[in-house]
Amino acid sequence: MAHSLLSRGVGVFQLSRRTVLLSAARFYSQTEAEPLTVRRQNNGIRRIVLNNPKKRNALSLSMLESLREDILADVDSDDLRVIILSAKGPVFSSGHDLKELTSAQGREYHTKVFSTCSELMTLIQDLPIPVIAMVNGVATAAGCQLVASCDIAVATEKSTFATPGVNVGLFCSTPAVAIGRAVPRKVAMEMLFTGNPISAHDALLHGLISKVVPEERLEEETLAIAQRVCEASRPVVALGKATFQRQMAQGRDAAYATASKVMVDNLALRDGQEGIRAFIEKRKPVWSHGAEKAHE
Repeated sequence: MAHSLLSRGVGVFQLSRRTVLLSAARFYSQTEAEPLTVRRQNNGIRRIVLNNPKKRNALSLSMLESLREDILADVDSDDLRVIILSAKGPVFSSGHDLKELTSAQGREYHTKVFSTCSELMTLIQDLPIPVIAMVNGVATAAGCQLVASCDIAVATEKSTFATPGVNVGLFCSTPAVAIGRAVPRKVAMEMLFTGNPISAHDALLHGLISKVVPEERLEEETLAIAQRVCEASRPVVALGKATFQRQMAQGRDAAYATASKVMVDNLALRDGQEGIRAFIEKRKPVWSHGAEKAHE
C-alpha cells in the first residue's frame, strides 16, 4: 500500500508535464512581458508567486497552466520538500477571468478552463509534498478554492474570502467542492448563496485557513512552517499526506483499516526505523529521504 500511495500521482504528473510542454509559451500577460507566475527555490522550499496584479491575479487558463508547470517542475526531486503559493499585489486571486467565460469563447473553451482548474486543485492535494497558501489580501471564487485546496493556509488579518459568483449569475459550483470540504456545510452554503466575504478570523474559526497573523509577520510565520516541514523525512511526509487524503474519503472503519496498514508500511521504511532509533538513542535523526525499506 505504501508503494501504491507514494506512486499514485506519477501518472497524473507525467500527463500534466506533457500538457505543460505543449503550452509553455502562453504563460505571459497579454499586455506585458511579465511572466504570469514566478518560481524560485531554496533549501527545499519552492516559492510560486501569482504575478499578474493588474488583473487581480485572475486564474485565466494561461495562469492555471503556468501554475501547473511551476508546481510540476522537478516535483520528484529530493531537493523539493514544500511549496508556498503567494501573490503579488493586494489580491491573492479574484478567481476565473470572466472575459474567458463569455459566449464568444464557446462551450469547448469553457470546458477546458474548468477541467484545467479542477486538475490543478486535485494535483495540489495529490502531490507528495505539502502546499502552503500564503495569503495577504482578497481571495474570491476560484481564488478561494485555491486556498481551500492547499494543505495549509496562513493569512494576514486584512485578508478576506468569498464566493461571489452567484451575484454575477455564475454559481461557484467548482469552488464549492474544495470549500465544502474545508468548512462546515452551513457556512459554505451561506458563502455560496450570498457571496458575502468572510474575514480572516472567521475563515480561521471555520477551518478554511490554518493561522491568522499580522501582515508584517506573514513571511516569517509561513517560512517557519515550511522550514519545519523540511526537517522531516520526505517519503514519510509523502506517505502521510497521501494516506490522510485517502482515509478522509472513507468511512470510519475503512479509514482505520487503511491507516493501520500504512502505519505498518511506514515502520518498514528506512527512515521510519531511523527515526525510532534516533529517539531511543536521544539524537537527531539522519534521514535518507529515500523510499528504501528497512525490512519487509
